[in-house]
Formats: sequence, structure tokens, C-alpha cells
Amino acid sequence: MLKDLNRRSFIKGALAAAGAAAATGVPLPRVVKGSQGGELATMLDLSKCIGCEACVEACQDVNAKYKPEPVKPIPKMYPKRVPIEDWSDRRDVTDRLTPYNWLYVQRAEVKIDGEETEVFIPRRCMHCQNPPCADLCPFGAARKMDNGITNIDPDICLGGAKCRQVCPWNIPQRQSGVGIYLDIATSLAGNGVMYKCHRCYERIGEGRLPACIEICPEKVQTIGPREEIVAKAHARAKEINGYIYGENENGGTNTIYVSPVPFSELNKAIEKGKGKPHLGPVANSMAQAENLTAALVLAPLAGAALALGKIRKLMKDPAADRKNKEDRANE
Repeated sequence: MLKDLNRRSFIKGALAAAGAAAATGVPLPRVVKGSQGGELATMLDLSKCIGCEACVEACQDVNAKYKPEPVKPIPKMYPKRVPIEDWSDRRDVTDRLTPYNWLYVQRAEVKIDGEETEVFIPRRCMHCQNPPCADLCPFGAARKMDNGITNIDPDICLGGAKCRQVCPWNIPQRQSGVGIYLDIATSLAGNGVMYKCHRCYERIGEGRLPACIEICPEKVQTIGPREEIVAKAHARAKEINGYIYGENENGGTNTIYVSPVPFSELNKAIEKGKGKPHLGPVANSMAQAENLTAALVLAPLAGAALALGKIRKLMKDPAADRKNKEDRANE
């Protein structure tokens, strides 16, 4: 009973804070705004994937310009319990997620109709509808776009890894020795930048497909408005007597998997661990009163940090400053 009362108190406080925040113009977290129409989702049909990893290579090639170039030697952090994470000498690793490898293919040996079969599962950011990484980032570095893409801005991220901590799949990966923390308090704040799939948001902005979708020879992925993709996923699952993952996990994501094998079986068969996300059940983390309240408390701080980060970026990049002025003039 007491637990229920505490939960209700949290929710009442959260809603009151939301009303106050809205009235004062403070940016609200996505969980309060709610998911908007126009979000894009992708369906991955695992019955089609042959594990060729063309998607992995395309992702690395197209996004090479975003990959980190750390300062060496990487400054040591204080306290010492804050670990240095350096993948710069292991850029060719493709069997897990890293700051240089945002997409990889898991493999699962399972039985289909009594026959041993290998199922291949492309893994990357799930792009949640109410992403805890964005709602709970204290610096506003992780933000969800209106088109459903969740992105981490490397010019604002301090590498504190809160996003990885709250992500149900521990997707974001850290590279030390890069980012804004080097200019602020090298040994005391942050420890690099967090990296993950941003679903080729620039290509999508230009009306092009993400690299992994464009290159796939088997057309494993389909992208489109979320309602249409969910409907296609259900139709495909019915066609192959299959199963769906991602529609409701963590309150719903914009990455929908369809498999001929139950995901509980796939989850048992895949290798899990650091940089190797699971395929198990996930409750809606942002439905928890504690997380909702934390998101509302952090929202104004994240908004201020986001503004300061943008100012810093414009000061360091005159070209970006000119583009920003042109964009305002065209509004």
C-alpha cells in the first residue's frame, strides 16, 4: 500500500512539475510530450538476413567522418574509478558495438521445424519512442528528433555514460580522449563522448535511405512511418507464423524485428555482454515515476547545457555560425 502511495505521490509531483515547466517555457522531456506523428521506424525481417555484414561495412564507410580521433595520451581521470575507454586501436572490431562500430550482426543457432538453423540479427540503437537516454541525459546531449531518431550530439556530450546506464540494452559506447570535457575540466568531468547509431539522420534529411538499408542485398530492412511499419511487421509475422520484438519493448521502439523463431529462444542462443545487447523482455522504463520525475527535474538543466553547447560549437566553427544565421533568415 505504501509503495502505491509513494508511486502516486511521484506521479502527482511529476505532473505538477510538467505543468510548471510548460508554463515557464522549460523544454519538456519526450516522455511528457508523448510520441508524435511522423516518426519513422524500420522493420528487420530476420528470415531474410544471410549475415553477409554488408550493412556493417556500409555503416562504417558512410559514417567514417563522425568517428572519434582521440588526444593521445588520453588524460587520466580523477577519481581513478572512472575508467578510460579507448577503442582507437581496435577500430576493426565488428563483433560487438563500439564507438567505431555502431551496427553488428548477432548469430543464434536455433531449431526451426526440427532443423538446426542459424539466425542473423543486425543490432544497433533501438530508437525508443520515449528514450531514457534522451530524457535522462543531464547535459541535453542525447535528444530525440521529431522523425523518431535519437541522436547524441558529440559537441555537447561529456561522456558521462548516463545514457548507457539507463538504456535497457546498454547501447551507447564511450570513447575517451575526445569531446568538450577536454576544454572544461579534463580530469574531473565526463571522460569522452558516447557514440551509437543515429540512423544516418543526414541522409534521411536529404531524402535518402540509411546506408545499411540501401546496401542490403536481401532487403532485410524496410523504413517508413511507424504505423505502416508496425502493420507490415504484423502481416509478415502472420505470413511466416513468426514473432515481433520492439513494438512494445521499453514502451515501444522504432526498430521492429520479425523472426520465425521466438525471441526468447534467440535470446538464449545469442552471446550477450558488453556491447552485445540482449533480446529479452523490457518494461517501459520511462513509465516509472522515479524516472519521470528525474526527467522533469533534469529538463531545464539539459536545456541550458544544450544552449551552451551550441554556442561553443558556433564559436569554434564560423561556417556553422554562418549557416545558423542563414537558417534563421529563411525561417
